[in-house]
Amino acid sequence: MSDVHSDVPAPATEPRSGAQSRRLKVITVVATFGGLLFGYDTGVINGALPYMQSDLGLTPLTEGLVTSSLLLGATIGAFAAGRLADQRGRRRIILWLAAIFLVGALACTFAPSATFMVIARFVLGLAVGGASVTVPTYLAEISPAERRGRLVTQNELMIVSGQLAAFTFNAAIAGALGESAHVWRYMLVIASLPAVVLWFGMLVMPESPRWLASRGRLGEALEVLRQVRTAQRAESELAEVRRLAEQDQQQRAGGWADLKVPWVRRLLVVGIGIAVVQQVSGVNTIMYYGTQILKSSGFSANGAIVANIANGVISVLATFVGIYLLGRINRRPMLLIGQAGTATALLLLAVVSMTMPEGLLRGVLVLALTVTFLAFQQGATSPVTWLMLSEIFPLKMRGFAFGLASLTLWAANFLVGLTYPILVDALGIATTFLVFVAVGVLAIAFVAKFVPETRGKSLETLETELRVRYS
Repeated sequence: MSDVHSDVPAPATEPRSGAQSRRLKVITVVATFGGLLFGYDTGVINGALPYMQSDLGLTPLTEGLVTSSLLLGATIGAFAAGRLADQRGRRRIILWLAAIFLVGALACTFAPSATFMVIARFVLGLAVGGASVTVPTYLAEISPAERRGRLVTQNELMIVSGQLAAFTFNAAIAGALGESAHVWRYMLVIASLPAVVLWFGMLVMPESPRWLASRGRLGEALEVLRQVRTAQRAESELAEVRRLAEQDQQQRAGGWADLKVPWVRRLLVVGIGIAVVQQVSGVNTIMYYGTQILKSSGFSANGAIVANIANGVISVLATFVGIYLLGRINRRPMLLIGQAGTATALLLLAVVSMTMPEGLLRGVLVLALTVTFLAFQQGATSPVTWLMLSEIFPLKMRGFAFGLASLTLWAANFLVGLTYPILVDALGIATTFLVFVAVGVLAIAFVAKFVPETRGKSLETLETELRVRYS
């Protein structure tokens, strides 16, 4: 993507090409393999689950546990990784997460029973949740202000690309090996490959310059900044980072004690709200159960797996649009548009499910509406969510606060993944979607009243402004 996709006009001293720009691109590509793994490991269950049911003897309860155990692990992983990233560094934690991704993927592949699979998916979830916090934080702290939106959102692009890859490999493997009892194992093992790439890649990547500065390692921070900035800008940016780091140190920021400060506590509540808003749209009912939704609407089993690829394709295309829009319009309006669009799509899904008989026509309409839903979710709501959570918290407690917000996000994700089949069984699919519509309206009201604007400001300037706003 072109570098013209920026949040604000670039300073005259910022290179638009050359060694620094190339280095920044390489760092972004390597780090976002964490997002690719996030996407693949959350999306692969969509097509693998029907084959697991017979091979592992899944009941409705264990089916829900297999799906949601990864999300429970992600809830814990998000919080733990955020805290550890503040203590040990962003890069080191990403290396640890790559190893957990590999172990978790292989454990899932060779799981001999449903119980073992639930445990293995939980372990894999620790890495998924950890990556959801640490990778955006790392990218936000190493990016220049005017390119932060585009670079951080490339992680979201890798997430949806991972989901598309999962849907595509699911369909290809099911088509080639559909009669094999262990077809789902081939779907799961693919995730081990990008885990290896992430680990080896991060071995030669630098640490976050802002984390280094917060630890008093100013010489190392300057060396990293010079890799991705001009010399003049690196010096001036380090001075600003150092000033905020010293101020945070004086205020003993960085953990639970810091939540006694009113403006920090209020800002954390806003961050948690943003995280919950992304999940209550109902996106993961489609990402985890999309194949089953399409099958129940009128598609055949194989037809549903193939048709579900359309959800992955639109997610990737919409994320490209989201990256483009982040450079041109403010974050808050994008979040409002995304929420309004997803709520409307779910309302129409409920109407179609209530009024049309099961059949191919209904299936096609449901697919069209899930695609529309994902266009708004992945083109607006999700990119803004992860970007804003990487921006709004103070430097010294950024990983800690991001971890708390992400813990809430993954907890909401877990509840949606676990309860969706139960709600559909008790209420029917149409009423279930109407529940998400009602919650979506409340989410729109929250964003309109409480969410700040963050576009086009350095992390240090933004911290100063939010300190004043929420004091």
